[in-house]
Amino acid sequence: MPKVDRRIAKSQVAIKKAVTELMAEKSFDDITIQDIADRADVNRGTIYLHYTDKYDLLDKMIEEHIENLRELCQSASEMTFQEGNYVWYEYFESNYLFFSTMLASKGAPYFRSRFLDLVVEEFRAEMDEEIEKNEGLNEEVILQFFGSAVVGSVEWWFKNGMPLPARDMAEQTGALLDRNF
Repeated sequence: MPKVDRRIAKSQVAIKKAVTELMAEKSFDDITIQDIADRADVNRGTIYLHYTDKYDLLDKMIEEHIENLRELCQSASEMTFQEGNYVWYEYFESNYLFFSTMLASKGAPYFRSRFLDLVVEEFRAEMDEEIEKNEGLNEEVILQFFGSAVVGSVEWWFKNGMPLPARDMAEQTGALLDRNF
């Protein structure tokens, strides 16, 4: 994999941080490329070197975080849900501004949808319709139910200012998943 020039990487980090901060302050529709450039302290042209427009920028940010979460799932595949959830909650906590903006505000409904799709996709591999407690239940209903519960719990955590430490959230949500999945 080719090494990315540090100046390019630094600009991209500043641009992503700027758009996330701006989304915490106002509606994405009201944010302009100039707003992002000013906040990131880069020229508008620098943004256009990397992104088609602000929607492309947001899409790439979302996909980057979804991919990171997917990789965390793969690295935690041999763990219990409690242990694996802790890896996720640590990631959420270390990327607080992004996730709180995406989930606790009306920032990006697309993100919530992508997040739910990821959770359902990851649970699908864990799903066992043959066990007695799942007998007679539709697999998609089970997956959507637990996927929505996970996304809803994360949303609740951010909307309420992370009232429990990440470890507690991971343990409690993981215990529920281990008990029911």
